[in-house]
Amino acid sequence: MALKPYQATMKRVSCIDIGTNTALLLIADLEPESGTINPVYHKQTIVRLGKNVDAGKVIDREALQRLIDSLSDYRRISDEHDTETIIAVGTSALRDANNHQEVISEVASKTGITIQCISGQQEAELTFSGAVAGMSNIPELFTVIDIGGGSTEISMGSVCAVNESVSMDIGSVRLTERFFSTLPPPQQEFEAAKAAINEQLTASILPFFSAREHVYGVAGTLTTIAQVTQGLKHFDACKVHNFPLQYTDVHAFLKNLKASNLEDIISLGIPEGRADVITMGTLILHQFMRLLGIEKIHVSIQGLRFGLAQQELLRMQENT
Repeated sequence: MALKPYQATMKRVSCIDIGTNTALLLIADLEPESGTINPVYHKQTIVRLGKNVDAGKVIDREALQRLIDSLSDYRRISDEHDTETIIAVGTSALRDANNHQEVISEVASKTGITIQCISGQQEAELTFSGAVAGMSNIPELFTVIDIGGGSTEISMGSVCAVNESVSMDIGSVRLTERFFSTLPPPQQEFEAAKAAINEQLTASILPFFSAREHVYGVAGTLTTIAQVTQGLKHFDACKVHNFPLQYTDVHAFLKNLKASNLEDIISLGIPEGRADVITMGTLILHQFMRLLGIEKIHVSIQGLRFGLAQQELLRMQENT
């Protein structure tokens, strides 16, 4: 693979988002003179780092090994692409785990990658800027929702600044483990999960009513629903990015998932590592849209990784 030659002002970075369910890699060229982020390479790996973390508050050896294997691969890819800097952050699962310092130390020892454990507030702000990085015609006021495996972040503001943000411990993996014993979930379990989601959302979403006309959604739940809604059996970034996802489509998809077992869900083209938690992720999105009266969300394939790249680009511009 021929790699893009460097310009004098360009810096190539690897940005890694280590979530509860997936580890995502973005390699990008940052150009401070033009203020642009040029993606070079993407990859995501299901690591399920947060498996049983909600109940036990510990990242187990199997999950740690999956993370080490993934980051070793990302280190190799980064070296092949001549990246100058690797920026890696951990989110909800790492925040919640009592042994997160041991995990960070062992990963650094085995892969040479140092993970920074960021707060929910930092995650929300970075995701907010990353979701719309490089887009045109951004509205003056907009909202970004990030439904992760362990937590959900909602942020509101403009391209200049975040005005309001919240991080809630409602994620697709966390709540699936907490409420669902099987797929499809029994009605009683489904209703209990919905009540828990509603409780968290109603306590937090009031400030976001003023920006409900322009909403962007990031992360696997949103991109998966956008993929399936378009009848795609495989992920297509060009067709998913900026796709206008309607509430009616989310409602119909959730109705289908409520009656589907794991094999049915996988048959839709959803990978195994996401298929067992997509019902819960869709329920979170559905309740968010219903409670705020949102008719449409634009799906972004960007998010935290692009926020990290944007942060590094701004740092470079300040130092120029």
